Amino acid sequence: MPAYWLLKSEPDAYSYDDLERDGATVWDGVANNAALMYIRRVQPGDQALIYHTGDERRAVGLAEIVSAAYPDPKLGDPRLVVMDLRPMRRLPRPVALAEVKADPFFADFALVRQGRLSVVPVTAEQWARLLGMAG
Repeated sequence: MPAYWLLKSEPDAYSYDDLERDGATVWDGVANNAALMYIRRVQPGDQALIYHTGDERRAVGLAEIVSAAYPDPKLGDPRLVVMDLRPMRRLPRPVALAEVKADPFFADFALVRQGRLSVVPVTAEQWARLLGMAG
């Protein structure tokens, strides 16, 4: 059974459009220890919501994680890990952070509780609800 994640990206730096264009990417640039801990737990076949930060603040697409975590080959520090992912599909309708925060169901969601983390787990129930909100 796959695990579910939410991955944040500043769309000016790397957007879902970029992921679709590239067909796959190394998800790197994460330095926060808690977010790195989550990356270390990913497995191939896990799925992720790609969330645009900044002015957008909304989940826009789905991706599949295609590798386990591995040390970032560009940095030479085994503590700084990355993962590979590929796009799956755009959400029919983006889900805004304001919508998530307005729904009491998400009170314990890491996106709401730990807003600064760039990688957070999503429970199966939260995943189903988010996809339902997206249409």
